[in-house]
Amino acid sequence: MKVLVPVKRVIDFNIKPRVKADGSGVETAGVKMSMNPFDEIAVEEAVRLKEKGVATEIVAVSIGVQQAQDTLRTALAMGADRAILVLTDVAVEPLGVAKLLKALVAKESPELVILGKQAIDDDMNATGQMLAGLLGWPQGTFASRIEIADGRAAVTREIDGGLETLSLALPAIVTADLRLNEPRYASLPNIMKARKKPLETLVPGDLGVDVTPRLATLSVAEPPPRKEGIKVASAAELVARLRNEAKVI
Repeated sequence: MKVLVPVKRVIDFNIKPRVKADGSGVETAGVKMSMNPFDEIAVEEAVRLKEKGVATEIVAVSIGVQQAQDTLRTALAMGADRAILVLTDVAVEPLGVAKLLKALVAKESPELVILGKQAIDDDMNATGQMLAGLLGWPQGTFASRIEIADGRAAVTREIDGGLETLSLALPAIVTADLRLNEPRYASLPNIMKARKKPLETLVPGDLGVDVTPRLATLSVAEPPPRKEGIKVASAAELVARLRNEAKVI
């Protein structure tokens, strides 16, 4: 079974994002970048499926600038077999990403696509669902457990009332949540081996997809500073302030 794992290059989760001086977006120049944490979990799960003998090949995919090769090399060092970079300088929106992934699915014919439930830079949580819709495949989102057997995927997901388990006929789309696994660190020997693994470069035109943005960012601004809290002398004063000032009751 071939598994396709899309990964995204984002600002490292340990770095506090800064807004550009002109308010046009978030500053990325000179900022440490890394793989989206949810995508790391997706790669780890694919590698575990291969270690169990369920998956036979893992293909990592990234869409973005040339530096996204570093993110793909990380995926290869974790255990992916080969990688594909769809090279573009355009900030591709989730629908554009889903269309590119649909074209790659047609090219690669995987039986399972595992991706992070969302990227930490925009938190849109849309690509996996859009891809499933475009392909007409069953989907299991926010997965905390995946079991593959007899041509089906049993996906356990966390919901408000507890846990829900879905049985999906393959091929299918699964998006990974935090509790699915704990990603491994790539060892130095595997990092060296990753340099020799195949990495194919395409452009959106090769896949017949137009990634021209449909949305325009008007401005980006820091959130307003939080107001200093105050102490109240009694419960009655607290209720009065909540009712008259905060207007929440």
